[in-house]
Amino acid sequence: MAVWDDVITEQDKEVYWKSGHGGRRIVPGDRPALLIIDVTYDFIGNEPEPVLKSIERFPLSCGESGWQAMRQIASLLPLARERKIPIIYSVGETSMPKKWTGSNPRAGDVKANRIGNEIAAEIAPQPGDIVIRKFGPSIFLQTPLINVLTALQVDTVLCTGGVTSGCVRASVVDAATYGYNVVVIEECVFDRFEVSHKINLFDMNAKYANVMPLAQARGYLERLAAVPA
Repeated sequence: MAVWDDVITEQDKEVYWKSGHGGRRIVPGDRPALLIIDVTYDFIGNEPEPVLKSIERFPLSCGESGWQAMRQIASLLPLARERKIPIIYSVGETSMPKKWTGSNPRAGDVKANRIGNEIAAEIAPQPGDIVIRKFGPSIFLQTPLINVLTALQVDTVLCTGGVTSGCVRASVVDAATYGYNVVVIEECVFDRFEVSHKINLFDMNAKYANVMPLAQARGYLERLAAVPA
């Protein structure tokens, strides 16, 4: 059973299969990179707690779902580093004004959280990892990411992080547009809205990416030879 089955109508499921989307699969290549999108305290809070509690201090937080995904990402990192797979993080460029956030009446509360834009300590970048400061939802928009991926001869991006319906989706669409094989690791992405999370996974799987369970993604990485330095 897919994670989205309980929110997709029977008619939509039938259209999904009859139109060919259900049988569509993107085959990951031999040169992946792991993208960890915006797993910062702004989006998960500074401790695991229910989302309604977490947003009292961190208005953008996804609460426990963010922490659960972050821990799954953490479990994948040793394998990725063992295989010498590039690990690329994103954080927001906070010096740039963003009109879509300025309309939020709690925008001031977001700016007041001094640790908000810090990557969660449990998955903190290590020497050799790459951190991209991005200006919009997509990790690709006006950043050096394409140059980085080209230099590393990457053919596949494994997308993790948050939020599923926002920065993850924007990055997935751009990655597919640039011609990369795109995998979204199901247990490693999160959203503050359950329905948005499920529907966007369904839609990305239909159009742009292969939504892959963590166990399958781990098996894929285990089968890879270490990427040459």
